[in-house]
Amino acid sequence: MANDPRDAAHPIPRFPDGFLWGVSTSAHQIEGAVDERDPSVWDTFTAEPGRVKDGSTAAVACDHYHRYPQDVALLAGLGVDAYRFSVSWPRVNSPGGIDFYDRLVDELCAAGVRPVPTLFHWDLPAGLDWLERDTASRFAEYVSVVAARLGDRVQKWITINEPAEHTLLGHALGTHAPGKQLLFDALPVAHHQLLGHGLAVQALRAAGAADIGIANSHGPTWPASREPADLEAAAFYDVLLNRLFAEPLLLGEYPEGLGELMPGDVAGDLKVICEPLDFYGVNYYAPTKVGAPQGTEIEFGGITMPAELPFSVRQIEDVPVTDFGWPVVPEGLTELLTAFRDRYGDRLPPVVITENGCSYEGLDDQERIAYLDGHLRALHRACEAGVDVRGYFVWSLLDNFEWAEGYARRFGLVHVDFETQARTPKASYAWLRDVLRAQR
Repeated sequence: MANDPRDAAHPIPRFPDGFLWGVSTSAHQIEGAVDERDPSVWDTFTAEPGRVKDGSTAAVACDHYHRYPQDVALLAGLGVDAYRFSVSWPRVNSPGGIDFYDRLVDELCAAGVRPVPTLFHWDLPAGLDWLERDTASRFAEYVSVVAARLGDRVQKWITINEPAEHTLLGHALGTHAPGKQLLFDALPVAHHQLLGHGLAVQALRAAGAADIGIANSHGPTWPASREPADLEAAAFYDVLLNRLFAEPLLLGEYPEGLGELMPGDVAGDLKVICEPLDFYGVNYYAPTKVGAPQGTEIEFGGITMPAELPFSVRQIEDVPVTDFGWPVVPEGLTELLTAFRDRYGDRLPPVVITENGCSYEGLDDQERIAYLDGHLRALHRACEAGVDVRGYFVWSLLDNFEWAEGYARRFGLVHVDFETQARTPKASYAWLRDVLRAQR
């Protein structure tokens, strides 16, 4: 296990003054109260038999919609500076739905916790689809409504969470909502989300917002070997999962060959997509080991990878894994951030780690403590290497509905009994509280 920072001989290194410490959640995973809002694509998806592994839905989830004062008290007790939550577009579309976020933001401000809303975290209103260009414009309209209501108290905004996963899992492979299996015909979903992001930035700027970013998932791509076929497959995967979602934002262009596959006036859209950002959010979990296609369907990390893909994802050997089977590789975070700094130079805004966390069972979650300890040290090494990192958000505050996995995975610092809704802080909650106190 990594050194325990509560041992004065091995504290977590100090981060710069003003560094933002927070935790993250998302609306569909914790709010419940689905009958008090309009339906989302995830409600439709989870109603279909076999879509969620344990057959569950997010109808109640953590009942955060009714229990948010208790959860804000947990945030205050933890001592975080900020809380990254998502706003449910279907809830805002329903009568009085935005009132919930008004109350939540007031509660956070009263507790001295900075609200950091994410405006799209996969729960698209039923009837919309990012395959359609019009969804980008509809998104900007919704963002304007939220900004007008909350902008007097919210200073930091995130437009979209992990457009790569919504494209890949929701539209290419079909393991997430809306459950489409389009493979490379899903590329318009990527473009329209990026366009929606750019239009949302414009809407937020028009409302007076001055601190805007996105939360993109990234990780190093490791070739399975130095053989040309493995190197080629890894490079292709890296373009799809990293560069496709970074370079339009940071450089105003798609990686070579991809722009011509996108719909509409791509050159004109890119001028909107690359609206200047105040920070670049990175969700980091692990590197991915990639090799040439193996000619067979592969089950990896709960996801079925079709045989016809031009790459195959492999298991990283000789590293610990979480209870979800994800590899634990803290040094991958340092590698990722320094590589981004080297690749994009002064085009890369200040970085905020908008998600980092792991799934482990139990209240005495020493494995989670070791995971967070290792990743904070890796993040500090990136800072020492010259990467401008401004904040770190743990995923997640609460055990929650983990999408197609249902309630089988526990990412929370706080245990939730989904029968009684009792909240019980885990050992990792106390550990992080002590780390934050030491940082100050």
